[in-house]
Amino acid sequence: MRTLTLTSPSEGHSLRLGVRLGEQAESGDVFALWGDLGSGKTLFTRGIARGMGVPPQIPVSSPTFTLINEYEGRFHLYHLDLYRLVTAADLETISWQESLFGAGVAVIEWPDRLGRSLPENRWDIRFEFLDDDSRLITFTARGENHEQRLTRLAPDLEAIVAPGGD
Repeated sequence: MRTLTLTSPSEGHSLRLGVRLGEQAESGDVFALWGDLGSGKTLFTRGIARGMGVPPQIPVSSPTFTLINEYEGRFHLYHLDLYRLVTAADLETISWQESLFGAGVAVIEWPDRLGRSLPENRWDIRFEFLDDDSRLITFTARGENHEQRLTRLAPDLEAIVAPGGD
């Protein structure tokens, strides 16, 4: 497991971090986004979508009520927001398996709702409030392939949030 922690000074920086991750996304990637309400998970997902080639005229919003939104980019992007799920039985009311175990890319908000069904090989991305604008964002690569990719990607991500990285 490899970890990289960055301070994002603004929404714009957080968005660009997501774009960069989306540019490097591979078939089968699962991005598990952890954080409180309003911490930037959906904004980051929008960045991933843009980096994967989802056109800017396509709105990327939280599927809080539909639970899954799908987008076409380099790969099929599944955006799951599991906030409203209360029990494991609620999970069976949606077809989520294809989202996580297919050839596309999955972004999951509130991944804890999946319990043991959350894939072991994944990207964990944790968002913590520092103030109204800035966030502490921790990337954890789970799985050897993900660890190697994070090692290669780390300098690019660090450059985005470095002073003058606008």
